[in-house]
Amino acid sequence: MTETAAEVLIIGAGMAGLTAARRLAESGVQVIVLEAQDHIGGRILTQHIDAEALELGAEFIHGRAPELWDLIQEAGLETYERGGAQFCFDSSGLNACPDELAALFDPLAKLENFTGPDLTFAEYLDREAIPAEDRLPTIGYVEGFNAADHREISAASLGVQQKAEDSIEGDRTFRLRGGYAQLPAYLTSRIAEHKGIIHLGKPVREIRWSPDQVEVITENCIFTAAQAIITVPLGVLQSGNIAITPRPDTILEAASRMRMGHAVRFTLLFRESFWKNLPQLPGLADLSFLYSFTELPPVWWTPHPEPSNTITGWVGGPRSAKLAALPPDELANQACNSLAKIFSLEPEELQSQLLSIHTHNWCDDPYTLGAYSYVAAEGLDAPLQMAQPVANTLFFAGEHTDTTGHWGTVHAAIRSGLRVAAQILNLPVPHL
Repeated sequence: MTETAAEVLIIGAGMAGLTAARRLAESGVQVIVLEAQDHIGGRILTQHIDAEALELGAEFIHGRAPELWDLIQEAGLETYERGGAQFCFDSSGLNACPDELAALFDPLAKLENFTGPDLTFAEYLDREAIPAEDRLPTIGYVEGFNAADHREISAASLGVQQKAEDSIEGDRTFRLRGGYAQLPAYLTSRIAEHKGIIHLGKPVREIRWSPDQVEVITENCIFTAAQAIITVPLGVLQSGNIAITPRPDTILEAASRMRMGHAVRFTLLFRESFWKNLPQLPGLADLSFLYSFTELPPVWWTPHPEPSNTITGWVGGPRSAKLAALPPDELANQACNSLAKIFSLEPEELQSQLLSIHTHNWCDDPYTLGAYSYVAAEGLDAPLQMAQPVANTLFFAGEHTDTTGHWGTVHAAIRSGLRVAAQILNLPVPHL
């Protein structure tokens, strides 16, 4: 085996790892980033089909988080704010979403003032005596937005999340024109400029460490450093697929009190945006979000106001398992059947217009093992525990270690990368 030394090793070239690597490299620290996959970006994955930039992973910019927007502006990238009409489909058919739909999310707003022992969101709905007929949209939102099981997600964490979103105008959403992958590409260029090294296709098998000394073992290489930053997704950390010796028990115990969410998302590319040509409802030409809580998937969206012939389907939480097992062609058929029902069309008509389906199974991907993290009941302190260095030698980052309530977001990953970089730069002793 060959042996390569650095000052800091970073495991994972997602947004957390790249952010940390960029900050450290610009500060004169010698960094090596090891990425298991053959591409950078982690759960950011943009696919270009002609003029369409299709997102198979992260897509939305949620609110105005300063760390993310500073990076976008520095990179000179163009954004646009999403808007348009929202439609709902139920037993009465397809209609503009009623104003009273917002009232169904009052239980979530009340969580900002949550007090008492933590409990699951399901238990919280029981405690608040929410009528059964009002629960489906609320549960659908919690499970969809958080990729969570409402029987496990922490009610207290949802309150923290609500406050966090309010602080960054989280009710506004934006997209990057040209695709999210431009952000990790920009960070990579900055790392290279400052002599940082990124190795792709280097799955880590084992991490051996003692204070101020780390060995990271891949298939045919050993990398050594004084510190290591571990940014693998929560699901990979929980799986034990990377052996860490000795075990950082405090970190792994904290990780066990969080959950890796499950979701299925896919984008259908049609010959034309068929929904804009349907005469039955005004406003469909401006379709943004479509909710069909009783169907699979229950949530659809378009890139409106960006011109596009795509529509994306999404289901998060336990219901996603029914679609996760389908191969892409069967998933496309089911999706066309669902859209045909919603828009009162024949499935064959939509299938004839469908050019392609684009998806990535993050839950089966061995390097992610899920969509993104959420906090289980009584686990609210877990991210803070994972954010603590282990003997000033092992550092953990990633959206699951965010301490500001923004779990599952790109800006949470960026914040965690900035945090670990600062922790290492503030160490009282030299790296080597």
